Amino acid sequence: MRHFGGSMRETRLVFMKFFKHLKTALMTGCAAGVMIPMGTHANEGMWLYNDPPRQILKSVYDFAPTDAWLEHIQKASVRFNSGGSGSFVSEDGLIISNHHVGADSLQKFGDAEHNYLRDGFHALTQAEEKRCLDLELNVLMSIEDVTERVNAAVKPGADADAAFKARRSIMAEIEKESLDKTGLRSDVVTLYQGGRYHLYRFKKYTDVRLVFAPEQQVAFFGGDPDNFEYPRFNLDICLFRAYENGEPAKVQHYLKWSSSGVTENELVFVSGHPGNTSRLLTVADLEYLRDYRMPYTLQFLHRQEVLLTAYSQRGEENARRARETLFGVQNSRKAREGKFAGLLDPQLMGAKRAAEAKLRQAAAAQPELKDAAAAWDQIEQAQKIIKANARDFNLLEGGHGFHSTLFSIARSVVRSLEERAKPNGERLREFRESNRESLELSLFSEEPLYDDFEQLKLADSLTWLVEQLGSERAVVQRVLAGKSPRARAAELVRGTQLKEVAVRKRLYAGDAAGLAAAKDPLIELALAIDVEARAVRKIMETQDEVKRQAYAKIGKVKFAIEKTSTYPDATFTLRLAFGTVKGYVEEGAQIPYQTAMAGLYERADSHKNQPPFDLPQRWIDRKAKLDLSTPFNFVSTADIIGGNSGSPVVNRQGEFVGIIFDGNIQSLVLDYIYTEEVARAVSVNSQAILESLRKVYDAEDIAGELTGKPMHP
Repeated sequence: MRHFGGSMRETRLVFMKFFKHLKTALMTGCAAGVMIPMGTHANEGMWLYNDPPRQILKSVYDFAPTDAWLEHIQKASVRFNSGGSGSFVSEDGLIISNHHVGADSLQKFGDAEHNYLRDGFHALTQAEEKRCLDLELNVLMSIEDVTERVNAAVKPGADADAAFKARRSIMAEIEKESLDKTGLRSDVVTLYQGGRYHLYRFKKYTDVRLVFAPEQQVAFFGGDPDNFEYPRFNLDICLFRAYENGEPAKVQHYLKWSSSGVTENELVFVSGHPGNTSRLLTVADLEYLRDYRMPYTLQFLHRQEVLLTAYSQRGEENARRARETLFGVQNSRKAREGKFAGLLDPQLMGAKRAAEAKLRQAAAAQPELKDAAAAWDQIEQAQKIIKANARDFNLLEGGHGFHSTLFSIARSVVRSLEERAKPNGERLREFRESNRESLELSLFSEEPLYDDFEQLKLADSLTWLVEQLGSERAVVQRVLAGKSPRARAAELVRGTQLKEVAVRKRLYAGDAAGLAAAKDPLIELALAIDVEARAVRKIMETQDEVKRQAYAKIGKVKFAIEKTSTYPDATFTLRLAFGTVKGYVEEGAQIPYQTAMAGLYERADSHKNQPPFDLPQRWIDRKAKLDLSTPFNFVSTADIIGGNSGSPVVNRQGEFVGIIFDGNIQSLVLDYIYTEEVARAVSVNSQAILESLRKVYDAEDIAGELTGKPMHP
């Protein structure tokens, strides 16, 4: 999802607006929903498909989803491993997502002659559909609760380090067994911060081809000034096709297209992959985010944004090379600014403390829950250790000191050789056997890499490393090797052979002797910091295990009090949300539930068609052909967060009526609490998509396929 941005003045105005609506939400009681019984809001929840909110849907909306309905929506939903969601919309493997979700693939196609991200793309025939370089799509096929097996592997009384190793081992074992048995990607997912463990099995598609993308300017019309605002006028879509054995995939579960869109107050569902929420975190965890993690991360991202903006302004080709990276940095910065604003609000934190006190009192009062009484203190102590090691972790293991795609490749090659020599259950999670294919797809990507861009990023991050750790640290001196950050970055990038995929494959398939013989400077750098990086990672993993066990105890208290089904925090796994198509009141004005295409032209005209309110020439030329009353974007009360970008919006019949692409400014609070007073999810209407395809892009082939006709030849 996109998040707000702009000037410092605009940022202050955004925060003022955010706090105003946050105060309203707190006063109406929605902040208490972090660890108390459900029911404050009927539309709250990012629900598991194996534990849907049947009772709420029946009692509030008189809707009873059948198992077949749920299975159909589940298997029509798609996860983009590059970040985001999507859905199948034809039996021939056609997939729709957001333009900004597809931007990673569009960027990697680009060259000086054709800018796919800026100018768009339309494959007129199947032969013209353009294969993505390293895109992996996942479709959830089944869920299995493996909590008992995971917990049974941890011996009673085991210290945190032993418990972590045992849990890692059993999770890898379960995943490998499942992969060998089913051939499906198999991931053990941690839910409720360690209260539950579910095995998710995914069908994986790695032959994915681009079919259609509009120009970025109409996909992101209004730019930062309109970002995280509503009303909106964005055609934020991108169409791909999944292939199997060189042919378009034949899928049983795909969403039938609605040509009539939505109506006001209609019940709708969102099926997607929300990335992360913090609604179940303790106060100690939230205070850590507020006092250390957010300030550090924002400082790092601001630095990146300045660097990339300056690079982009040097020329059109520079701007093309940096566009997607800069966009990602800006989105990350904007997202965290919104979250930070919430953490700084005394009322929100006060509500969290009150909810936590209520749980602690309940744990102390019930003998069967007494073992949970110390859980909150255990999390607080673990968090102190995490904070003490966070800087080293972020810089050395997290890669903030080595911001370079080439360095990431070097580290993967180095570690893969060492990890493959270990039993599967003892490896770092990313090198477990069940993840091998996904790792290799990324590692051997033909993504174009540019020396000047890699040097720029690496030199700046090496400077950040020195600033944060000091020039006297032994690891810093080893990294710089007696040179300035800029000179060292140039030496590393110019000297590496890892720009060649064939070299990566050869070293990856070799051994330690082959690595040494290569004398590659980036390989040597990755080796030079590996001991320190692994050591601080081990500290973090051990403390995460302490927290995991403590959160599991807190979960028992929560379940005992609520005595009802609840939903876990988001984990970038498939969830079902729901809500109603509904406008809201802002500063005394009624904000409509949907906009029309006429508003796009009115907004462009009011700004004299100047950036970022300028329209692509095609849209100007085709205005007379459009039905300007066609609904364009709409809002709903569905519970969403970052990662839901590209999620399909469906009606009771399971028909595609829209696609999530953003939230309004008031939805910033949803990371910590849910409110439906004014927070809204923003979607592109299915009607606008068809109207645009047919009358602006002459894409009757695609529009026909969406509405049930055979795909183009």
